[in-house]
Formats: sequence, C-alpha cells, structure tokens
Amino acid sequence: MFGIGMPELIIILVIILIIFGAGKLPEIGAGMGKAIRNFRGDSDEEEKKESDKIEDEKKS
Repeated sequence: MFGIGMPELIIILVIILIIFGAGKLPEIGAGMGKAIRNFRGDSDEEEKKESDKIEDEKKS
C-alpha cells in the first residue's frame, strides 16, 4: 500500500548522485556490500551458537 515505486527510486538515485557524485558511488556500493556481508555472517554465527546451545541443553 505504501511501498516505494519506480519513480521514487529514480528520484532517490538522482539525489544520491547529486550529493556524492559519480566517482564515489562505486565506493559507497562496495562499502554497503561489505557491511551487509558482515551483518549476515555475524547473524549466521549467532544463530549457530544459539542452536548449539539449545542442542546442548537437550542432551543434558
């Protein structure tokens, strides 16, 4: 109902392009990609620790 459509995404992209410039966009994209990968890795690690803890409690 209140989703972001294509025109809104284009406007946001143009604003980002004006603020940061075309040269900085690859750096920003790479930084965001690394941040997302780190977040996923950390959340997977926490999930594994939690499941291991539950399994250890079941064995006891």
